[in-house]
Amino acid sequence: MAKKTTSRTTAAFATRAIHAGQEHDRTTGAVIPPIFQSSTFVQDGIGGLRGGYEYGRSANPTRTALEKQLAALEGGAHGLAFSSGLAAEDALLRAVVRPGDHIVIGNDVYGGTYRLVSRIFGAWGVEHTVVDLGDLRAVQKAIRPETKVLWVETPSNPLMKVSDIAELTEIARAAGVLAVVDNTFASPALQRPLGLGADVVVHSTTKYIGGHSDVIGGALVLDDDELEEKVRFLQFAAGAIAAPMEAWLTTRGIKTLDVRMQRHSENAGRLAEFLDGHPAIETVYYPGLASHPGHALAAAQMSRFGGMLSIAVVGGERVARRFAEKTRLFQLAESLGGVESLVNYPSLMTHASVAGTELAVPENVVRLSVGLEDGDELIADVDRALARAVKQR
Repeated sequence: MAKKTTSRTTAAFATRAIHAGQEHDRTTGAVIPPIFQSSTFVQDGIGGLRGGYEYGRSANPTRTALEKQLAALEGGAHGLAFSSGLAAEDALLRAVVRPGDHIVIGNDVYGGTYRLVSRIFGAWGVEHTVVDLGDLRAVQKAIRPETKVLWVETPSNPLMKVSDIAELTEIARAAGVLAVVDNTFASPALQRPLGLGADVVVHSTTKYIGGHSDVIGGALVLDDDELEEKVRFLQFAAGAIAAPMEAWLTTRGIKTLDVRMQRHSENAGRLAEFLDGHPAIETVYYPGLASHPGHALAAAQMSRFGGMLSIAVVGGERVARRFAEKTRLFQLAESLGGVESLVNYPSLMTHASVAGTELAVPENVVRLSVGLEDGDELIADVDRALARAVKQR
């Protein structure tokens, strides 16, 4: 069994978000650590490295600070920061799977993740099986002797399915399979999968962790020392690293993560309640609603229900598209998790890569990333756009 190093920090989450890896500058006393915008570092003789730094691809103090912060947020021993969420996923999978291996993945995931698994690793000879993660027996049946990874995304993108992390990781552990949880939608402010048994946590730090729609990044957090060494090598050798400025922007975003997630959750909860039963809406996909099939589970493994929700609109594709194009405060754009509200039409935008597969998103579904604006004004914006979309049907 691989050696694991576990974090033993006792500080509250909000305190860790602000202070982990963020010691003041010893030279000047600056409260905010500086950005080390340097590609290389002077050596005290050949191999005489100062603090272990030699070249910006192998390590940079700003990235090191962020990686400590990320590990502290998830309660893990090791954090690794990448140039994007998909770069983080790619490095992890290359460290774990080989041609002939097999991955089990949920039937509602980010389109880019499925594209990576099916088209990039599929072309390399890695097979995958799509399964409903809510059906634990089906998950057990999907695992083969050659299965190396169980990939869990909860809440899922975009249909907000909630999976039982503890049960799934127990199934994975019994089979000797690595349990990976994409925690992007919840963020560590609301859910910490390592504490529920996960082996690795994945993030697109572009989303809630960065939180301001001004940086692209990704992260892995884990306890396994041997796996960390393998992934760290790939981070260095393949080079998909978080650059100093991106690392610094992500760190800045993390410091307000706790309070932002509170407001995101409050606004999304109010909007979901308003839309639940609305005559223009077939279904509201939000785990904070008592009617959501995963509500009880979400309440047990999350501290709040987050800022993401999706809706199935009455009238099909035409009305859904019109609605997405008629909001004002909700801006039509890809991505999510920023302070501003965004609307997205998944089947032709973020999830176009799963069209024609069993992961295809229904054409009447619209995804909403609920921001930090005034809650009443967000509700009014959605209500007005729905009315206009239905009227023109």
